[in-house]
Amino acid sequence: MDPSGILVWIQSVFPAWIAVALLVIDFCVRVVALGTIPYRRKPSVALGWLILIFMIPFGGILVFLVFGSPKLPVRRREKQHEINQRVKAATGHQAIIGTSDHLIEPLSTAAQLNYELGALPMVHGNDFELITDSVHCMERMTEQIETAQHYIHFEFYIVALDDTTRPLLDSLIAAHRRGVAVRVLIDHVGSIGYPGYRKLVRTLDDAGLMWRRSLPIRPWRGEYQRPDLRNHRKILVVDGQTAFTGSQNVIHPSYNKRKNVKRGLMWKDLMVRCTGPIVDELDAVFASDWYSETDDALLGEFDEELDAPPDSTGIMAQVVPSGPGFEQENNLQLFTHIIYNANRSVVISSPYFVPDNALLTALKTESQSGVDVRLYVGATSDHWITGKAQESYYDELVEAGVTIYQYHSPTVLHSKFILVDDEVTVIGSSNMDERSFAMNHEVSLFIVDEEFTQRMYALERDDYQLHSVPLDAETWRSRSWVRKYVENVCRLGSSLL
Repeated sequence: MDPSGILVWIQSVFPAWIAVALLVIDFCVRVVALGTIPYRRKPSVALGWLILIFMIPFGGILVFLVFGSPKLPVRRREKQHEINQRVKAATGHQAIIGTSDHLIEPLSTAAQLNYELGALPMVHGNDFELITDSVHCMERMTEQIETAQHYIHFEFYIVALDDTTRPLLDSLIAAHRRGVAVRVLIDHVGSIGYPGYRKLVRTLDDAGLMWRRSLPIRPWRGEYQRPDLRNHRKILVVDGQTAFTGSQNVIHPSYNKRKNVKRGLMWKDLMVRCTGPIVDELDAVFASDWYSETDDALLGEFDEELDAPPDSTGIMAQVVPSGPGFEQENNLQLFTHIIYNANRSVVISSPYFVPDNALLTALKTESQSGVDVRLYVGATSDHWITGKAQESYYDELVEAGVTIYQYHSPTVLHSKFILVDDEVTVIGSSNMDERSFAMNHEVSLFIVDEEFTQRMYALERDDYQLHSVPLDAETWRSRSWVRKYVENVCRLGSSLL
C-alpha cells in the first residue's frame, strides 16, 4: 500500500500523534528489514521475506520473528558439533577408509566434501537391496526386527498405527519385552496430523519402551524451536548389522486420509536395505538425533565398529546427513557437485522439485553442455502450493533441454534419488527444495558402484519411464495466463514454506 494511503487510513481511525507514530514504525520496519534480512540468506529466501514484510509490515515481521531463523537452538547445534568431532576421532579423521586409488577425482573430492560437511567417511564393504513396494518394505523391516538380539534404532518422519503398520510396531514392542533395547524417534509435527498417531502414542506409552518426539513443539513443557524445522529422516538400524533408509514413512500408502482414499492416491517410495560399515554410519546419525532429544549420546555402543579395519571389497558408500543442525546445506552441495561433474547423464526423481538458483543453474548448464538430463516428478502432488511452484520451473528447464517425465496419476511419486553417469547413485529422504536443503534434517546415501547404479537405471527404465509421460513443451506453454500467474506467486512464496 502507498505510504500516503496508509497515513490517510490511520488518521481516520487513530488520533494524529498515534497515526504519525505508527507510520514512523512502519517505515522503520521496512528500512531495517531491507538491510538485515538478506544477511547470510539466499536472495530468493530474503526476497520472499521482504515481499511479505513490505505487503504486511506488522504481521510480516511477527511471522518472521517466529519462522525467520533457519537454525536450531544453539544447544542442539553444539550437540551436533560434539557428535561430529567424536565420529571423526573414531574414524581416524579419514574422508575415505580403505583403498581409493580407483576413484576418479570428482568422486574422491565428493567424498572429501561430504566428510568435511557431515563428518562421516566413505567406506568399502557394503551391500544394498532396493525395495520398491512400501508394504513389502514394512514386512521386511518387521522380519529384521524379529531377529534383533541387542538393540533397535527406529527413526521416521511420519509414523501412525494402522492395519498396515501394526505388525511392524507390534514387533518393536515384542522386541522390547524380550529385553532388546528399543529406541524410537518420531517427528512431532510430521506425525501429529495423521489418523492413527494418537493411538500410536497411547500404544508406545503403554508398552514402556524408550521413545521420544523429535523436535517437539510443546512450549508448556519448555520444548520449542522454529516449528517448521523438522526431522525428515527415515532410518531403521537393527543390532548394528542391518539398516533401512530411503523415502518411506511408516504409514499406509494412502496416508490414511479420506480425501486421499477417495482420489485413489497411493504414495510410491524407494527404500534400501543396507549391510556393511554403512550401517554404523546410519546409526551415528540416529545417535546424534537421540542425543539431541535425550542427552544420551549412545556412541559407546559402536565406537569400536566405527574404528574397524578397512574392507577393500564390496560397494563404496557414504552417509550424508544434512539439516539445520549443520552450518551449511550438505545435501545441496553434494547434489550440485556431482551434477556439475556429469559427463553423460543425470537422472533425478523428486516429489517436490523447487530448486534454488545454484541447482537450477547446474541442471541447465549440464543439459546445454550435451548431458542427458531427465527429471521425474509426479503428475499429482499432495502439496498444492509446492506443486504450483514446481511447475513454474518447467519452461526454462525444457528450453535448456531437460526432459521432464510426469509419473502417472493417481500415484504420488515420493521416491528421491539422483543417478550420475555410470556409477553414482544418491538415495535418501531429501527432496529438491529449500525445505529439504535448509529446514529439514535429511539423510542421503552416496553410493559409488557401477553394478548398483545399473540396477537403478533398470528401475528407471522398467518402472519410472514406463509409467510416466514426457511433458509436451508446446502444450505446456499454451496454458492459461491465470495458471502462469498462480505458479509465479507460489514460486515466490515457496522459499518460505
